Order: sequence, then C-alpha cells, then structure tokens
Amino acid sequence: MNQNDIRHGDIPLGREVAYPDRYDPSLLFPIPRAQARAEIGVDDAAPPFVGHDRWHAYELSWLDARGKPVVETATLTVPATSPQLIESKSLKLYLNSLNGVRFESTGDVRAAIIADLSAAAGATVEVVFGLPPFAEAAEGAESIDGQDIAIDRYGPPDATLLAADDGDGVEETLHSALLKSNCPVTGQPDWAGVRIAYRGPRIDRAGLLRYLVSFRDHAEFHEQCVERIFVDLMARCRPDTLSVEARYTRRGGLDINPWRATADVDAPAAGRDARQ
Repeated sequence: MNQNDIRHGDIPLGREVAYPDRYDPSLLFPIPRAQARAEIGVDDAAPPFVGHDRWHAYELSWLDARGKPVVETATLTVPATSPQLIESKSLKLYLNSLNGVRFESTGDVRAAIIADLSAAAGATVEVVFGLPPFAEAAEGAESIDGQDIAIDRYGPPDATLLAADDGDGVEETLHSALLKSNCPVTGQPDWAGVRIAYRGPRIDRAGLLRYLVSFRDHAEFHEQCVERIFVDLMARCRPDTLSVEARYTRRGGLDINPWRATADVDAPAAGRDARQ
C-alpha cells in the first residue's frame, strides 16, 4: 500500500459506508509506516525518534450484561514503533461497531479494544477510559503566529525555509496554531496546534512559520506530517534535542495527537487544546 493508492481511491476508506450494526474488528484499516518514512529518509527499522500517537475518543458506547447502554470516553496510545498506523475513519467505524454488543464488564470491553487495536497496529496499544484535562499546548511556550510577515507557499512542505543561527545555543518552546494539512483519503482539512521544544541553535521564527504554513495544501496523514516536521527540523536546524507534538482538532468523534522526539526527551504531559 502506498500514498498513490490512498489518493487514487483504490482502497475503500474514501467511499461512503454504512455504520456497522455488529462488532467487527476487521473494520480497522492498518497502514504501514515504512513507505512514508522512506520518502523522508527514515529507516523504519531504526527511526531517529521516539514517540506515540495519542487518540482521544469522544463517542464510545456498548451494552452492559443486561442490555443497558454504557457511554464512555477513552484515550488510546499507539507507539511510534508500531509497524502500522490505524486510519482514523476505520477506527471510528470500529468503535461504533461496539454500540450493540453486550459485555459482562468494563474490563472485558477494554481488553477487547486493546486486543483489536494492538493486532491492527502490530504493537501493544494502551487503552484508558477517560480523557486528559484541557491544558493549552501553548502553555509555557512562545507563539510564533503574530509575526508581521508575508507568506506565499502553501505546499508541498518546503524544508528550505528552515534555518537556525550559528551563535550560542538556546533552550525554548515555540508554538503555532496555524498548522493545516489535508487528509489523503477524503481531502478534508486537518487543523492542529503544534508545539516544538528544542535545545540548540536558535531557530529562525519567520522561516519556521513559513515552513509550517507550507503544509497547508499538502495531503498526508497526521502522524506522517509530524514525522516530516521532526526530520526537517533535525536536518536543517540541527538541534541537540527536539520534541514535536501536534494536537489535531476533532473529526468523527476522534482527535489525534502525534508526538516525536529525540530519545533523551520525556513525553509531554497528556492534555487537550481548547479547539479539541
């Protein structure tokens, strides 16, 4: 499966489908990470980053043992080391396939979701009921969005816009709410805030903002966009440490928050933006 297959509609994801009326793990559609990573020069067997894809599920329901509906929310965490990512529409359909199923206990539901998502991703997926609190991604970060600059590049992503000073290194966190890309399956817009924390040569803010805006007409999955940003920043700005987290807005009862970082960086605290 490659990006051209996805864009050309050779898979069923972009087509109209009926909501499932029975439990069906086969609805989950895994997409190999390897090819998109190869396109940006990443060896899938030894990626230059650690990370995860944290999903927030707002529309989750099943029946208890006596047939009474139960409603919940959930946080699903897919490790970046998994050989496959899980396509969002298929995840939505899968979760809706639980709506009419009776489970003896909440533990049984969680075990089923863990088993199904882990099988699709090819690695153990963490499932916790409930959502993290609202905590602005920009908290403690400097916004780069207020710069008075002209921008005229909206795709494809242009890494040549990135630059860093050769002077003394800094340690800072930058934030932009202007990241937008497009779904390669449906063409719908994907909106996100992105937080970039690094230590090393000072990144040129005007170039960084222009670079992030150059994703605006680009079609790529959320996880792949974040990996592209990480790789481009490492190559062009050469930070000693780097963390890139994007918090995408909700669609179909789901939002996703991919995070990639150098191995010496701790995972950011889980949280949700006001737009989520």
